[in-house]
Amino acid sequence: ELRETEMHRVIRTPDLSDYHCQYFIYQTLRALTAKHSANVLGRDLKPSNLLLTANCDLKVCDCGLARSAASQENNSGFMTEYVTTRWYRAPEIMLTFKEYTKPIDVWSVGCILAEMLSG
Repeated sequence: ELRETEMHRVIRTPDLSDYHCQYFIYQTLRALTAKHSANVLGRDLKPSNLLLTANCDLKVCDCGLARSAASQENNSGFMTEYVTTRWYRAPEIMLTFKEYTKPIDVWSVGCILAEMLSG
């Protein structure tokens, strides 16, 4: 599927309306819900990993840092402090990097929303 651009470029344009922001965040949260339903942590949500078509359809890409959100015993060595670009990194990763869960992805979405709204 061809994606014309990434969210990082779109955020910089003056044509980004509140409606667009709402629709993009809605799609991002739906994708995140699907990942979390499969018990997967995305761990690298950022605007450059959100691809868009001309019709404003969004896809999440670059899942190289994704990990299972299963019990900590199964993830020894997989849960690291380097999980996402620092601007989208949740506080719990900075403080106790071995004990983070699904909310780290929600924090990243909040950071993306703030960036969208501030331009």
